[in-house]
Amino acid sequence: MTPKPAAAAQGLRPLNADEEAVVRSLPCLIYALPRAIDADMMREQRLSNTEYLALMHLSEAPNRQMRMGDLASACEMSLSGTTRVVHRLESEGFIERVRCSQDGRSWHAALTDAGLARLEEAWSTNLAAVRRHFLDHLEGLDLAKLAAALRNIAS
Repeated sequence: MTPKPAAAAQGLRPLNADEEAVVRSLPCLIYALPRAIDADMMREQRLSNTEYLALMHLSEAPNRQMRMGDLASACEMSLSGTTRVVHRLESEGFIERVRCSQDGRSWHAALTDAGLARLEEAWSTNLAAVRRHFLDHLEGLDLAKLAAALRNIAS
């Protein structure tokens, strides 16, 4: 990135070569990584990574159920997108929708025993994809510092 006169006047420091390389590689990572993991999941499990993540988040929730809005947030999806994913998983018997016991107006997605079994079946494919497409490329880096930096950026 070529420094602009206004930036220099504000005292902004130009990117060094390493910073430039990181900044330029981010859009590719954000685009390519989820697609690569999803392709492996679809090819080997016929389960999208988004569906896998919905099952995973439900498996970790109390009573294996979450409000639809909370599941959408956990999966980094819109509520309408989450509803479509839940509908598909519900049609397979992996999730069921249940009324919220506290207010009776909202719905929860609940992981069924079949859904938990499907998650366990798909786990090794997901793990292999995450390692192959991401973690194996980070060898030698301080992963705790990287994770902290990524959390800081996201918040």
